[in-house]
Amino acid sequence: MQQSLTQVTIIYYHVESLELLHEVKSFPKNHQGRVVIPDEFKEGKSIIAVCQGEITILNKVGDRIMSVGRID
Repeated sequence: MQQSLTQVTIIYYHVESLELLHEVKSFPKNHQGRVVIPDEFKEGKSIIAVCQGEITILNKVGDRIMSVGRID
């Protein structure tokens, strides 16, 4: 029996960066209905959220950071 895949959007930090990233992937579910994310994908990442389906992120932490210069 072929296992069906579930499309998810995974929001994560890469361990070397504070930049918030995301990817849309398809993974199988276990018998309890939870998405199984392979260790190869999780390697080097700190996963923040797993969202069902493809989502559109309009704004995330750090997107609107402006440099603060000296004001005279």
